[in-house]
Parts: sequence; structure tokens; C-alpha cells
Amino acid sequence: MRALWPLVAAMTLAVPAGAQEGAVALVGGTVWPGDGAPVENATVVVRAGRVVSVGPGAPPPGARIVDCAGTTITPGFVATQTELGLVELSLEPSTSDEALEGDAADPVRASFAAIDGYNPLSTAIPVARRWGVTSVVVTPNGGLIAGTSAWMDLAGTTLDDVLVRERTALHASLSDNAVTAAGGARSSALNLVRQVFDDARLYRGRGPAYDRRGLRELRVSRLDLERLAGALAGDYPLVVKASRQSDILRVLALGREYGLRLVIADAEEAWMVARQLAAADVPVILTPMTNLPSSFSHLHARYDNAAILHRAGVRVILSTEGAHAQRNLRQEAGNAIAAGLPREAALRALTLEPARVFGVERDYGTLAPGRVANLVVWTGDPFELTTWARHVFVRGREVPTTSRQTLLFERYRRLEGTARGQRGLPRAAPARR
Repeated sequence: MRALWPLVAAMTLAVPAGAQEGAVALVGGTVWPGDGAPVENATVVVRAGRVVSVGPGAPPPGARIVDCAGTTITPGFVATQTELGLVELSLEPSTSDEALEGDAADPVRASFAAIDGYNPLSTAIPVARRWGVTSVVVTPNGGLIAGTSAWMDLAGTTLDDVLVRERTALHASLSDNAVTAAGGARSSALNLVRQVFDDARLYRGRGPAYDRRGLRELRVSRLDLERLAGALAGDYPLVVKASRQSDILRVLALGREYGLRLVIADAEEAWMVARQLAAADVPVILTPMTNLPSSFSHLHARYDNAAILHRAGVRVILSTEGAHAQRNLRQEAGNAIAAGLPREAALRALTLEPARVFGVERDYGTLAPGRVANLVVWTGDPFELTTWARHVFVRGREVPTTSRQTLLFERYRRLEGTARGQRGLPRAAPARR
């Protein structure tokens, strides 16, 4: 097992995040751009980390040609509401940097920043990348107000290589655990949220008075106040985990009270208040395969949540849980499609909508000239389980589709083949690549 680690390091370190010099032309595939009709038999030209052109026509002279006949080309997927890069082993606390530890930790941790714990060499990243995920909104957990997320690209060896946006959102929660941390009742949790936003509203623009103790006593630290003030100023949205329809309505009221840019996450019962969410223009992040209640907070979860919200005009982002399950993101989208979400909306929910919600739509989210060249060449429909990623590009550079999992598979497949040969048995059929 130990011999695999140098291989994994080499696999990762061989992929710098900088833009490549020459042009690359992906020829003959069907492009699903993320915000328009498919383009058949297209040529996608990439140079210096950006998309130069998408459409019919011959590739430019001297470009590296990638034959994409019979394939589907999409923007790279964006994983949201995930600890990818913060958690290496879920059951080993020393490898988890997504939250403060201990029941006594302050429930308000607005200054907790996911960027500070992000590991661009996490072995979970190549696994997600192999299945089409090229960017991540890495998100903290825990408490009532968990901290701020960051947008990263999934290729590079240092934080400078991968960082796109340092603060994409402030994250809060009305989950059962968060309510418990804030006093055990939803009223106490919401009152604490109001208190700290009142403090931040008082603090805004009055830093000198705060420094000389010229303000009333405030509940949280200066760094927490600055993060809360950023949400009040609209610098980034407030993402609130809320499952019950009544909780969602209270969060909408809170957003109106403080003028916040809201996003609702988890949202198992969001379909019940789709009209109100659409009227408030509040996006929703949800996991499509959540269809059974795991607590009393989402008794009315259902498979077609995303489809109902889409029909009502709500902007939907699709996600899946955990640091190690992002390879299932396209499966979540496929199930949403099976439950009635249009295919084009499912693709937007993994590409353009995250870019819009988190403020990077000028560079990400679609396959269009000028955008960052994060794209995936699929063997077919990306939302079918029999399809896999043939080529993955991050910032215009092709990255390996190998991971620690594939290296382990190949290693033990070779060992098994050797053992079969020693027993005089035929070797196993070659694995699909």
C-alpha cells in the first residue's frame, strides 16, 4: 500500500494549474454549452486556459487535435455544499478541517474560513475530477453560523494555483444540530441570528468607535462582525440550511428584514413553498435523491423537489453530500431528470447556476468564448451511469483521470492476474478505460 503514495503524488503534482501555451482543438463532439441549444459536430478551441471559440469550422493551424467524434462536451461540474479538500478521512479528526470541534464551541463562527484548511493535494480530489467535477465551493460545517466558503479549481498543488474566489458565501443552518447548539429551540436560534446581525449592522462603518469601546457590548468578535457585515453589504450571499417549509419561510422573512442575498440549502420541503421562493428570487441547493425523511424536519421530502421548484421559476443547484461522494454528482442529476427536471436545467444546476449564485459567472459556468476552459469530454450522455469522462480539462490543461482508487484497482488486478496465471487459469478481461 505504501508504494502507492509516490504514484498518487506524482499523478497530482504532474498537473500544474497554469495555462498551457499552445492551442487545443476538441473536434467532432456535441457541445452542451450550459446556456443554450446543443451544437453538433463542433470544434472547441482552447488557448491560454480560456475557451477561444465554439462552433463549426476547422481547428487552427498547429493546434493539438483531440478527436471527440461521438462524444458529448460539457462545462465542468461544480460541487457545492461539500467538504471536499477539508476532510481526508471522516472518522479521523486530525484530517478534518471543516468545523470547530466540541459541543462547547461557540455556535457563531462567522470568521471560520474554509480556505484556511483547504488541501489541494487531497486524495479525494482526483476521484471527483475523474467524474467531471472541475470546481468546488468548499464549505464549512457546524454550529449556527459555520463560516465562509471558497471557490477552488480542482487542479494544482498550492492554494495560489487553485483559488478562484476567497469568500463565496457565509453559511448558516437551522438543522436540528444547529438548533441544539443555539439553545435547543428554533426561536432561540433565530433570535441569536438576529442578535449577531444587529451587532454587525451597528458595527458597519464604525470600526474606530468599536476599537475605542465606544459601542454597546457586542455578542461576537471583530472578525465575526466583519464577515457578518460583508453579508449585510451584499458582498456575498447567506446560505442557510433549512429543511422544513416553516423554517424556509422564516428565513425568507429574515432576509427581507436585513436585506440579505439568500440561498436556501438542503430544502427538503422547499417544493411546498416554491411560489414564495420564486417571488423572492431565492436560489435553492438540494440533493435530488433525498426522498425519505431522516428526521422530523423533512417529513415531506420527495424525489421531484427539483422539478417542482424549476417549474415554479426557482433557480436550482444540485449537490450531493460529503467529501468523498462527489463522483455521484451526475447520478444525482440523472435522478432529478428521471423525476421531471429538464436535462438542460439539470446541466445548468451543475454549471451556470453555481457560477451565478457565487459571483463568478463572467469566467465560469458555460462553454463560451472568454470563459475559463473547465470542460469534460464524455463518452455519451453525462447523466447516464454507463457514460464516463474520456478527457477532463481544468483551466485549459488536460488533467489525469487516474486516482488513488484506480491505482489500487490496477494494482490488485495485476496481483489477481498473476495469481490466476500461477494456478493455470485465464487472466481477467482488461478493464474499461
